[in-house]
Amino acid sequence: MTDLSLLTEAIRQESLDGWLFCNFAHRDRLTDQTLGLDPDAVSTRSWFYLLFANGDAVKVMHAMETGVLSSLPGTVRTYTGREELIDTLSGFSGQKFAVLHDPVLTVLSTMSGGHLSTIESCGIHTVSAAGVLQRVNLFKTDTDYDSHEKAAVILYRAVSGAWKHISDALHAGTRITEGTIRDYLLEFMAAEGLVTDHPPIVAAGANTANPHYSVPEEPPRTGGAIIGQDTLVQFDLWGKLPGGIYADISWVGYTGPRCPKEYQERFALVRDARDLVVSAVDDAFRTGTVITGAALDERVRAFLLSGTSRNRIIDPAWIRHRTGHAIDRECHGSGANLDSVEFPDSRPILEGSCFSVEPGIYCNDYGMRTEINVYIRHGIPVVSGLPIQHTILELQD
Repeated sequence: MTDLSLLTEAIRQESLDGWLFCNFAHRDRLTDQTLGLDPDAVSTRSWFYLLFANGDAVKVMHAMETGVLSSLPGTVRTYTGREELIDTLSGFSGQKFAVLHDPVLTVLSTMSGGHLSTIESCGIHTVSAAGVLQRVNLFKTDTDYDSHEKAAVILYRAVSGAWKHISDALHAGTRITEGTIRDYLLEFMAAEGLVTDHPPIVAAGANTANPHYSVPEEPPRTGGAIIGQDTLVQFDLWGKLPGGIYADISWVGYTGPRCPKEYQERFALVRDARDLVVSAVDDAFRTGTVITGAALDERVRAFLLSGTSRNRIIDPAWIRHRTGHAIDRECHGSGANLDSVEFPDSRPILEGSCFSVEPGIYCNDYGMRTEINVYIRHGIPVVSGLPIQHTILELQD
């Protein structure tokens, strides 16, 4: 079960009366996860759970299913018809509750429109739960930091091993494909105890121009493009120890002894954009200045478009995604994202925040991104894993 004291503390920090949850037939997975509910429990009627900054929680459940929230504390109130439900909820009229509804951060907007309308018709004031949800998922213990660091270290070792695998195969004249390396990474991660919600990205050549490329579903170790000599290769992999915090990194390699100047220059651009985020966050915490995910994304976009990269003009259309996303027990977590365009995120970077920094550029025939993870501990931005990538990997003779 979730430690509800973390939720009530977040409610107080956001100066709200409470946090109102509801669900029906487990349609809202985020609600089940946040409250630590069994996703397989019978739930055929709407229920409501009102958690307060101060005072006992209230469970509003249909009379047929009074056990649906049995794992949670609180005073029980039952209803059998809509009028009874409205009458019960109206007893909280005028109070301000966080709810999982946000007009901009749609990934956190999991409350159904019907439930939201019902709640607001009862005179309950609702605000986005984005703020409280972020606070609940901040790193708080040594275990949080340690599990993320361990996952990051394993991922960096996995990339190193994959690059050696590619190098050995090419030197030996052995056929190797994107699928070969994807499977190698999955096996390496599993052997090290990591779990992941999706296979890693291994893209070669023109496939690097697709930020979310997936190796075609073909027989194991044969799928995808052949990785030949003098080819750009993009890696993106993520994983966590069971019950721990995710790590998520990206690297770029070139299967030749001398990477083309154009690739080097483009990589230097995204690398410098990546590193300016760390500097900006460090400056903000040292000076006590609030900095948001949206502001960091704006800085990166301005840098990428600030004229040229070694006299090569960057097309705005080449920037296809945000600078980064929150990380917690989900790879794409519930905290502040580095995003000012797709789903602008005005939430501040806080002590205990963890997020990816992954600027990328994608032209017609190739693309690249470099990704690190940063967390805030004792007011200092820390890059996890290490060593991070500073130049494109090349094959050694």
